[in-house]
Amino acid sequence: MKIKTKRIYEEPDANDGYRILTDRLWPRGMTKEKAHLDEWNKDIAPSSGLRKWFGHKAERFDEFSKHYLEELGQHNEELERLVKISEKKNLTLLYAAKEEKINHTAVLKGKIEEMKKSL
Repeated sequence: MKIKTKRIYEEPDANDGYRILTDRLWPRGMTKEKAHLDEWNKDIAPSSGLRKWFGHKAERFDEFSKHYLEELGQHNEELERLVKISEKKNLTLLYAAKEEKINHTAVLKGKIEEMKKSL
């Protein structure tokens, strides 16, 4: 099964599988009906302090990624649960940021895929 990232403002798709919003804050202008979520998981989102420091600045992404991976290390049970979901169906990690490649879901996806390989 695939793990993919997708901006929450994009239309839901039948191939999305399990849709999980991984942002700490609810996306502006998005309704729960439009979101078609299976889950909103704030726990695996970057901490507020890290998110604010990063500010989606490309030059900070490598440092952000390092710190976010450290934070994710405190959520192994949750990550293992997501790995199990991704073994049964597609898993779509949703985010609100405008940047497709420079956001936390890119890091989260990599971590889940890494864990999946080691099982």
